[in-house]
Amino acid sequence: MTHPPVVLGLDFGGTKIAAAVCDLTGNKLASVAVPSRGELGAVASFGHGIETARELLRSAAPDSRLAAVGAATFGIPFEDRVELAPAIKGWGALRFGDELRTAFPGVRVRMATDAKAAARAESRWGALAGYDPAVYLNLGTGLATAIVAGGRVLTGGHGAAGEIGYNLRTPEDVGRQLGQRVMLEDVVSGQALPGRALAAGLSPDGQSAADVFQASRQDPALDGLISEFVNELAFHLTNVAILIDPVRIAVGGGMARSWDRIGPRLTQALRAGVPFPPELVVAHFPEDAPLLGAVALAVDAAGGGAPGNQTLPEINTHESEEQQGQDARSWTHAGAGSAPAVSTGKSLPLV
Repeated sequence: MTHPPVVLGLDFGGTKIAAAVCDLTGNKLASVAVPSRGELGAVASFGHGIETARELLRSAAPDSRLAAVGAATFGIPFEDRVELAPAIKGWGALRFGDELRTAFPGVRVRMATDAKAAARAESRWGALAGYDPAVYLNLGTGLATAIVAGGRVLTGGHGAAGEIGYNLRTPEDVGRQLGQRVMLEDVVSGQALPGRALAAGLSPDGQSAADVFQASRQDPALDGLISEFVNELAFHLTNVAILIDPVRIAVGGGMARSWDRIGPRLTQALRAGVPFPPELVVAHFPEDAPLLGAVALAVDAAGGGAPGNQTLPEINTHESEEQQGQDARSWTHAGAGSAPAVSTGKSLPLV
């Protein structure tokens, strides 16, 4: 009996690693999410992700040929490194593309930074489908945006378009090197918020951003810290909207769970400060968009191109209403804090 080939999507995040096995049209066969184990270092975390993916392939498609792998990661991936990737120590020195090809020999591999992969997914089947120009804002372990314009996700000259985590915060930062200033991601991100609360003596060590948001509901001092956090985010998002004039902004990532605290202030800031305020919404795939974007890369790779082709396919977001209607409402996902939870069954046609 001949078993049809499959593709693999991988999303390497600062706190979780997610994987999905799909058929060549993108229907999901199985998925899993596990903690990244970033505290063990880059090599251990990457290896954990690869072994998780191999186990998923063995359980979901034991007799099928792997046609392609799509991988999303925080930072900007290259064959021999990952630029702008501070979330896990040593991640920048990983030979990311080379290691993926070693792990899956003879298989086509394509890579993208997580926010841009997420924007691809949202612009094809999610909250940004049919909206152009548009912005995807990733509020996860790190902080970044991705820009959709002219039906394509902009990469920039070095793959770093939209990396607002490196924004200057004050006029005094002008002319200072990165090591001489505090960049935006160091104070406005899921990784930064618990550290700020700890440094202010407002929460114990080991808290997550979600813990801080929850505790702020009963703690006026923490509530004030959250207000400072959201206000600084609103300042930079408003400037992004003024620059790009997007029709819609979609917000994804783990902190989107605290939308009741974040959303109203961002909306207010955009309405007050932008000449033509964009619509602000939660992403259709608030936590899975980078993984779906990785699957899309794999599906595209399986359909053409030589093995090892690293070129990122530019995705046309001007789809028909019928295509947009196939919007993945049954795509399920495992939370970052759960044990390896595998969900099976067809759900999302990624075509």
